[in-house]
Amino acid sequence: MRDELAFENCRRSAAEASSLPPLCYVTDDAQRAEVERFFRHGWVGVGRSDMVAGPGAYITLDFAGQTVLLLRDKDGQLRAYANSCRHRGARLVDGEGTCKGIRCPFHSWFYALDGRLVSAPQMEAATGFDRADNGLIAYRAEERAGFVFVCLDQAAGPLDDHLGDFLDLHASWPLAKLQTVRRRALEVDCNWKMFLEVFNEYYHLPFVHPDTIDSIYAAPDPADQVTGAFATQFGRTEGTGALLETAQDSALPDMPGLTGQATQGARYTWVFPNMTFAANKDALWCYVAYPLAPNRCKVVQTACFHPDTCALPGFDTRVAAYLERLDAALAEDVPALVNQQRGMECPDAVPGRFQPDLEPNVASFARWYSNAI
Repeated sequence: MRDELAFENCRRSAAEASSLPPLCYVTDDAQRAEVERFFRHGWVGVGRSDMVAGPGAYITLDFAGQTVLLLRDKDGQLRAYANSCRHRGARLVDGEGTCKGIRCPFHSWFYALDGRLVSAPQMEAATGFDRADNGLIAYRAEERAGFVFVCLDQAAGPLDDHLGDFLDLHASWPLAKLQTVRRRALEVDCNWKMFLEVFNEYYHLPFVHPDTIDSIYAAPDPADQVTGAFATQFGRTEGTGALLETAQDSALPDMPGLTGQATQGARYTWVFPNMTFAANKDALWCYVAYPLAPNRCKVVQTACFHPDTCALPGFDTRVAAYLERLDAALAEDVPALVNQQRGMECPDAVPGRFQPDLEPNVASFARWYSNAI
């Protein structure tokens, strides 16, 4: 995995670069290295902030062999903990909901929302036992532009160093204000990187989506030069990219306050390693992908709209056309990804060259990956 020769061509410009070695998509060794480097020691995008909308709200996040409890404390502060009791390791909670604290179902140890151990029945008999030394194992959790990022490593660098000029490049969209309308999880029989790659390239549109969304998208602008661990590319659309070609008359209003380029198309962004989104003029699509096996991943899809849009009369009916577009495009992408995975598993598969105008985000990820792994 750390053979410099294997990644040499990935580090070139998109016009000269080749894709990641096929072994990165099919081997257990590659996945172990990714989990260790990216998911255990780096910043990971886990979705939208309103997963936990108010004090006491929680959700469990299982990814890359790790189990995380994400919640808001009584002051609204975002917090992340290991979903494991400090007594004998029992899983604390499942799913999502609201609570006033966390009680272990095994021996009833009870933790406050700020992670403090409040009570531990009969533990006064244990010599030297101190509740203050037995709070939940805490991780780092921060919010930017309505997205949540978690880092399991207390020694890793700051989130803003990872993001660089991310906030500046996305300032035209009111990302922090957007509300989740639907959150959907699914599993796909392909490598986690493949799923994120297909969302970030235009090359496949006329071949995989010829009758659903292809005609909406014009040739994209060149990829933006950025300073953070992300890639982004803007492209103009005929109508909105958030609807099917046949449903453009169902368009909702643009997000309030958009001007200039933001009103003319969509910005596709990939925050490395595992979160991507499309900021359309009327809606936001967000995907998070996690490895389950070299040939299988978990994907969480989120559809978001501006609060003013959500408050419009008839929104619940009109939004159905937007969700239909998401589902239709995904239904076309998944078979293509499954087929790509099958081909990548050929023992003689080799890296291929990128189409530099239509796949620059994917090339940027390959370059980042080859330097970071």
